[in-house]
Amino acid sequence: MTQKQDSPCILAIESSCDDTAIAVIANNKILANVVSSQKIHEIHGGVIPELAGRAHLQFIVPVYNKALELAGITAQHLDAIAYTQGPGLIGSLLVGAQFAKGLSLGLNIPTITVNHLQAHIAAHYLSDTPPQFPFLCLLVSGGHTQIVLMYSHSKIEIIGSTIDDAAGEAFDKAAKMMSIPYPGGPLIDRYAELGNPLAYSFPIAKLEGFNYSFSGLKTSLLYFIQKQTKIDPDFVDNNLNDLCASIRYTIVKTLIQTFEKAISKYQIKEIGIAGGVSANRLLRQELLILGQKHQLKVHIPPFEYCTDNAAMIAAAAHQHYLNSQFAKLSDTPFAR
Repeated sequence: MTQKQDSPCILAIESSCDDTAIAVIANNKILANVVSSQKIHEIHGGVIPELAGRAHLQFIVPVYNKALELAGITAQHLDAIAYTQGPGLIGSLLVGAQFAKGLSLGLNIPTITVNHLQAHIAAHYLSDTPPQFPFLCLLVSGGHTQIVLMYSHSKIEIIGSTIDDAAGEAFDKAAKMMSIPYPGGPLIDRYAELGNPLAYSFPIAKLEGFNYSFSGLKTSLLYFIQKQTKIDPDFVDNNLNDLCASIRYTIVKTLIQTFEKAISKYQIKEIGIAGGVSANRLLRQELLILGQKHQLKVHIPPFEYCTDNAAMIAAAAHQHYLNSQFAKLSDTPFAR
């Protein structure tokens, strides 16, 4: 397959969960970034893997056509096709992988496999002022919470992670307990803006090293709501803003305290956040405060690059292309 090593034009596919997304990157600039969200999961209160896979089959061709149209190119302009290899829902990943391989064969251009978590961090590389290595990144999403030390684009060390629930998962489970519709995390963030973060106290897990735990918060909240609703059946509805503010405060404080420990140990001068939860307003504010406190350069991605999107896949793929890190047609997706 022919490969051009200068200024590649890459089409990137993200299909790890319930968003069908395709982006086009050229000269390390995003020309198109199209996302089609699947609304069907809202009535189920969470993502149904089989329905997600079927929806990707329905949406991927229209999203592909729209991405090319917005980028102002045809398929013949492409130098490579990138896709999310994992982690994620295996059925959803397979749709993106097979579509990418079909394009690769039809256009006689290489494929590039991208790790979904690495891509979240790679979204920072799209900035006009990207982080300088080494930098420390707090990666927070629905399925993962990690502190990652980035020595280079390819040399990465995970120095801390959650031992149970991820931060995003804690937000979603808390939302479900309060009968907040899916997806609950962004709604908690919205309601929290109207509440008192110190109205209720919930436990903050303090572990050795730089690991996290959010299962204790989940259990504490469950018992607290059960106790209060026995006294007042409308307790949650009457105190929703304060509950959301207190939950958000606890989760963000847990994240920041441990992240600050890592900053102090490694003496890093640049920090950032990535992943879906990096769209949380309080977390973004607290990271800026942390940066001022320790005189650090802070990197916060635009909102459109926080949740699942293909621009971040494209950013990671661009680096892989420059290093000639191409995939084989025999490569397969992985769920974990």
